[in-house]
Amino acid sequence: MTAKTYWLEHAWLDTHVEPGVAVDVLDGRITAVRQDLDTPPPGAEILRGLTLPGLANAHSHAFHRALRSTVQVGSGTFWTWREIMYSFADKLTPELYHALARAVYAEMALAGVTAVGEFHYVHHAPGGTRYADPNAMGEALIQAAADAGIRITLLDTAYLSAGFGQPPTTHQLRFSDGDADTWAERCSVLKDRDHARIGAAIHSVRAVPAGQLATVARWAEERRAPLHVHLSEQTAENDACREAHGRTPTRLLADHGVLGPRTTGVHNTHLTDEDIALIGDSGTGTCMCPTTERDLADGIGPAVALQKAGSPLSLGSDSHAVIDLLEEARAMELNERLRTRTRGHWTAAALLRAASADGHAALGWDGAGTLEPGALADFTTIRLDSVRTAGPLPRLGAETAVFAASAADVSHTVVGGRHVVRDGVHALVPDVPKALADAVAALRG
Repeated sequence: MTAKTYWLEHAWLDTHVEPGVAVDVLDGRITAVRQDLDTPPPGAEILRGLTLPGLANAHSHAFHRALRSTVQVGSGTFWTWREIMYSFADKLTPELYHALARAVYAEMALAGVTAVGEFHYVHHAPGGTRYADPNAMGEALIQAAADAGIRITLLDTAYLSAGFGQPPTTHQLRFSDGDADTWAERCSVLKDRDHARIGAAIHSVRAVPAGQLATVARWAEERRAPLHVHLSEQTAENDACREAHGRTPTRLLADHGVLGPRTTGVHNTHLTDEDIALIGDSGTGTCMCPTTERDLADGIGPAVALQKAGSPLSLGSDSHAVIDLLEEARAMELNERLRTRTRGHWTAAALLRAASADGHAALGWDGAGTLEPGALADFTTIRLDSVRTAGPLPRLGAETAVFAASAADVSHTVVGGRHVVRDGVHALVPDVPKALADAVAALRG
């Protein structure tokens, strides 16, 4: 790849905002970061506004994007929402999934996301019949990310039962490989590539029998791959786990070797003090998804206590009620303010790290999420002259990004040194709204 230089009008350099920064790029990585440049170097590409490291969406279910607004009609709970979700999952084919995911990942790029963690469990055809390529659905997602110009960690998910001691329901048959050994055999065929990493996931303690949890954990350990798990999202799951195993889901995972530095618990909402200590002491990460957690009336997780205990925080848009990592960062702080009635639990810089460097680490992308030599040349620029961001001093750019800006303020997204979004227009999917509308309409039939 030809060497290239970007001149950043303002750049967030992990701890502060620096004006006039040149970033040299070669072969998709940053080779130099030069500061105190009042004017752009000759030939540099100019990015006006505030440039941040690329954002990492650490928890995604791409097909849930089709439910946006549809599930807002009427009342209900997580469990009634789940039935509507299943009705959409039933209709997915590899072709429909590719089209929808391509549009969803393009929407993410427009929002400054450069890497996504796809929690993927729709593996087979309805009824559980395998496609000719048993990984056709996962490959569709990997290709969709490439076509949208972003990186993906495909978190291939073991989903084997409907609940403790219960076989899969009719809807869930297409999620299940039967047992964890067969799951491992199938997903072992998947391979990393330049834009994609293969990780693992345990859907939840109710969806993987306790005796098979270690199989999934061992698969991830042998490959040094990330391992994610939905954890204590609902109190009903906690109650059922205690009834079946006499312990909390967190303790069950710990007892079967699932927790650890490459593991991320998603949601981590309804935890005991012992749970928090187990997660923190093991270095297990926490992915908070505030917009989904409030949309589904899940509750507010103990993010502050988890981080203090030693659990790194990342962020995800999960069901894609909205796709806006800045909103996720803001919501984590504001949720905690509502819960405690005090302010200032995280600095803006800490929230941005959760949305960038720590999110990339949770997805297995080492050397990403920072603007420094050797890092992947993935970054995004936010306008400082929109109706939301105009006014504050540029040195308060981190605060402006987290507490004022939205995905609508993203003007540029660069992945591997290549412009994917320029001036708010996606370079590979020129009409993202139409792509979304067409894909959702096709899924609805």
